[in-house]
Amino acid sequence: MYEIKKLNSISDLIYQNLDKATYHVSDDAADPIGILVRSAAMADYEINPALVAVARAGAGVNNIPLPKMTDAGVVVFNTPGANANAVKELVIAALLLSCRDILGGVTFSGTLKGKEDAAKQVESGKKAFVGPEIFGKTLGVIGLGAIGALVVKAVIALGMKVIGYDPFFTEEKAKSISEELTFTTTLDDVFAASNFITIHVPCNDATKGMINGASIAKMKDGVRIINCARAELVNNGDIIAALESGKVAKYVTDFPVPQVIGVSDKIITIPHLGASTPEAEDNCAVMASAQLKDFIENGNIKNSVNCPALSAGKKGAVRVTVLTKEENAETAVKAALGAKVLSAKRGDVTYVIADLDKAPADSVIQALADKALKVRVL
Repeated sequence: MYEIKKLNSISDLIYQNLDKATYHVSDDAADPIGILVRSAAMADYEINPALVAVARAGAGVNNIPLPKMTDAGVVVFNTPGANANAVKELVIAALLLSCRDILGGVTFSGTLKGKEDAAKQVESGKKAFVGPEIFGKTLGVIGLGAIGALVVKAVIALGMKVIGYDPFFTEEKAKSISEELTFTTTLDDVFAASNFITIHVPCNDATKGMINGASIAKMKDGVRIINCARAELVNNGDIIAALESGKVAKYVTDFPVPQVIGVSDKIITIPHLGASTPEAEDNCAVMASAQLKDFIENGNIKNSVNCPALSAGKKGAVRVTVLTKEENAETAVKAALGAKVLSAKRGDVTYVIADLDKAPADSVIQALADKALKVRVL
């Protein structure tokens, strides 16, 4: 029986894939072959020798030490797109909250409890909460992946204009999202054209702090910025300064870090609710558990964030998989096993699959393991 460890609570829909006759899922597995995680910090997690995979029920993997996992031969999966609709809906809510002071109005209404002239005060006080409409305005979408694409379609349906940027897209691919989407290969075009900007990119060395003093200076006066992606994409000091000067009218973030909590009534902080819907949690659980099962049983890798993607149906009685950083790994594995192999490379990591009629000698597997991150016989 395979031991799977949960580091967070997760939807019971994992059992659609991890049948209880084959998998034992618990919070305290001592020597798991696989881990299911949502937000638990794994930086100090002690990797047990049996561990082969970690499946993150969500898109972001900032809580998982990827180099450490890779060096231990552990494949890390995420679930891109599984929570896309949930985040899209929060972005729509954020757009509306950034324009009309709905939150202020709700708070004001609450102060009128028990007052006989409440209706009169509502009529005289509502002018303090006036805000513009989103209809006809331009939204800049930075990142046109699963979430960004859904946002584009939704806001066009609401009557907005959209300009989109994604360094991995072509004009043709962008138009497949919507013919009404204006696509640009220059981020400055988004800054210059947009009344609203929403960010949907991963946080890495290229994107960290991408919304900063220099980029804000290129934006329209009174721009409203939505960040439901990652806190680190926005330079907090620069956004606060831009709000104080009036360059930015509103900043809505799903990441209430200490630097922005309560410092301005022009900042709306949402408590990381992007994927907090039962539907999204179910979708992530199903996708994460399916990827974990396929890798444990078949050695197939799909949606890994640290290892090459490689999937194939088994064509022999035994499958040998090799995860390595060795040069010429494909040739070496092919020679050692005397069989045809499939391989894929990502950065300095190579993954090789070989299907055989019978298991190779232990000495052959040990020789491969001596030079690899992880060798498995399935």
